[in-house]
Amino acid sequence: MHPFETHIRNVPDFPKPGIVFKDITPLLQERFHEVIEAMAQTIDWDQIDYVVGVESRGFILGAALAELKGKGFIPVRKKGKLPPPVVSESYVLEYGTDHLEMSVNEKPARVVLIDDVLATGGTIKAAMRLCNRNHYEVKEISFLINLAFLNQLKSEGLPVRSVIEY
Repeated sequence: MHPFETHIRNVPDFPKPGIVFKDITPLLQERFHEVIEAMAQTIDWDQIDYVVGVESRGFILGAALAELKGKGFIPVRKKGKLPPPVVSESYVLEYGTDHLEMSVNEKPARVVLIDDVLATGGTIKAAMRLCNRNHYEVKEISFLINLAFLNQLKSEGLPVRSVIEY
């Protein structure tokens, strides 16, 4: 058991019946700096120009990682939250569908995608497609938690990194 796990709260039937939500709020409250340091160690920073954080907890972790490593931060937001021009991508969640958007970019760059929890992979795959369409090469994908029993991203050869894996 990873020492961080004692600070992660399991919330059954949230946001819908059958889902067990991993609440990282207590962990961030008690050990935020250690979490950021642990995530930073999983990434090859020589290959990264920018940090891309996926709304919303990916903003918290991604912005802190960008600051720690002196990199720029790029947000991926839910539909309608960024001013135009944007590129948009729809995706399927384990509990519904949604859209992600990113500001239009013309300058090629290498990025790491950051989010808190990898579940089925729908959100992060949509974020990857956005990055690829927007001239960002995704070098790595990093999560605090990978629910590996729900996804096959590592076996698909994607550069998935995580601090905790279930």
